[in-house]
Amino acid sequence: MRLRSLAVTGAVIASCIAAYGQLTGSSELLGSQERITYFSGNVTMEDGTPPPDAVRLQRICKGITRDEGWTDARGRFSFKIGRGDSDTTMGDAAQATGPSAELTRAFGYNSQLSNPITTALRDCDLQLVLSGYQADHVSLAVASVGTKNLGTLVLHPNSRVSTLTVSATTLLAPSAARKAYDKGLDEISRRKWEAAASDFTKAVKIYPKFAVAWYQLGEARLGVGDAKSAVDAWNQSAAADARYMKAWERLTVAADQRHDWAESERASSAWLKLDDDDFPGAWLFNAVARAQLGKLEDAEHSAREGVRSDKAGKIPRLNYVLGLILLQEHKYGESADCFRSYLRLAPNAPDQEAVRQQLAELDRMAAAGQSHTP
Repeated sequence: MRLRSLAVTGAVIASCIAAYGQLTGSSELLGSQERITYFSGNVTMEDGTPPPDAVRLQRICKGITRDEGWTDARGRFSFKIGRGDSDTTMGDAAQATGPSAELTRAFGYNSQLSNPITTALRDCDLQLVLSGYQADHVSLAVASVGTKNLGTLVLHPNSRVSTLTVSATTLLAPSAARKAYDKGLDEISRRKWEAAASDFTKAVKIYPKFAVAWYQLGEARLGVGDAKSAVDAWNQSAAADARYMKAWERLTVAADQRHDWAESERASSAWLKLDDDDFPGAWLFNAVARAQLGKLEDAEHSAREGVRSDKAGKIPRLNYVLGLILLQEHKYGESADCFRSYLRLAPNAPDQEAVRQQLAELDRMAAAGQSHTP
């Protein structure tokens, strides 16, 4: 049997992690002739203060995830949904959870319904994304087009993780640098990427150790399509504060996407050094990078640690990657167990048939007492 290659691309891996496996927006919204619907609201911490950083807003419709913008420096947000609203960007890989396999299913459409936007939003939720924090999803269902205020949404810290998503350098930033940074957040919340980049550049020129401003400068540069300069900014962020986890998160994903396995291993290892228990997605990136580098024993360790830390089974792909690694190591029985776990956790995975065929072949060989040649 011809086995699937151990190479697991960044696009495949990203589809399995919370924040970086995004799909396109719903077809209903693209074909709608209705007027635009506006949403607004406010995000705060448990004590009522603004979030420590810009919060990413994501719309989830029957599993299809799409970015809708960011909060400003005061935690306020607004976005619109209407015809032609199809622009997508990346999610946040630092989230400890990830989408189940059913999230890859296409968004269905009943063409006989007369209100495309309201119908499309009926099964949509708003998700807040900020590393180290979580919040309940909020329904975006509306009875009619127009405006809807979602009220105040509260972020809750995930144990000790939140301390790694706030840089100590922020407290030392001069007022002028902080003012430029806050202005940049306001611009980025409206997707004015060039203006935001200008503000963040001003902030880091005033205060070169401003790790969070460097990080947001990378986000702004990514927004205008300059991925290389974005990576440069995230490297500056990590250099300014090695304990600022979000910089390592972004560097890991960027390296994975360009198949720079050595850099992906380095960045994901730095990420895991800060917290090796709350981010199974980091273990996934690390396992793939090490496997690609031919470090199968180390890759197996990383994949096992990822499965261990993914207590809720939110990243089924960890089991699949571990199964592939064990297969390369001729550990066929345990490899088959991993594939079974993957199918159990992701029964609607797009590659389920290929995995089932692979598993069936392993089971046939085990029953016949045969060895397996990769």
